[in-house]
Amino acid sequence: MTPIATSFSRALRSLSQRGILWHLIWPTLAAIALWGVLAWLFGGTLSAWLAGAVGNFSWLGGLFGDQGAASAASVTAGIVVILLLLPLIYVTAAMIVAVFALPLILERVAAHDYADLELRRFGSQAGSVGNALVALCWYLAGFVLTLPLWLIPGLGVVLPLLLSAYLNQRAYRYDALMQHADRDEYRRVVSGQRSQLMLVGLGAGALNYVPLVNLLAPAFAGLAFVHFCLETLRRMRAGK
Repeated sequence: MTPIATSFSRALRSLSQRGILWHLIWPTLAAIALWGVLAWLFGGTLSAWLAGAVGNFSWLGGLFGDQGAASAASVTAGIVVILLLLPLIYVTAAMIVAVFALPLILERVAAHDYADLELRRFGSQAGSVGNALVALCWYLAGFVLTLPLWLIPGLGVVLPLLLSAYLNQRAYRYDALMQHADRDEYRRVVSGQRSQLMLVGLGAGALNYVPLVNLLAPAFAGLAFVHFCLETLRRMRAGK
């Protein structure tokens, strides 16, 4: 079994540990509640503004007529709002996981599966928050730059998946290793496993497209990274 497959297999097994499943669920529920309230308060205003902006394109009137153009603009605005809302829920849940849930998950998983690993504590909670913010800034930059491309068939699936894969590996690798690795070991894992880390993030990001499973996707990604990174660290220390 490949290291990536092993990390996902162990993540599934970890769901049976006490308290793990709850820490996979509550970050997404919190993110949904937050953005649900914001959408209820401001979604209508945003949709109306977007519909007005889209309706200013003169070619819509020529293509659909005045009434049809208004309907097309309204539908387009609704699609854009949904396209904005889904990744915002995901990224908010991912940030909650990185800062709050993953340290608690790490504590339980490490005690159960990686008790043999010496704690060298290169990281800190402040470092975790800083790392999450940097990951968020890069994600948002990619999100804004690629958003017009999301309306192209196919790219609306591929681009969010790639962005979530980047966010996963950038946000979670620090938290997964901050208790057990020293700074040099952290850099060696990141530089030596860069493509593998991206693939773990890609696999976890794909779960976001599976109904109901996507409720667990942000935190499950963090759990998979804990297993991948700690097993990589174990093998590195053993010289394998």
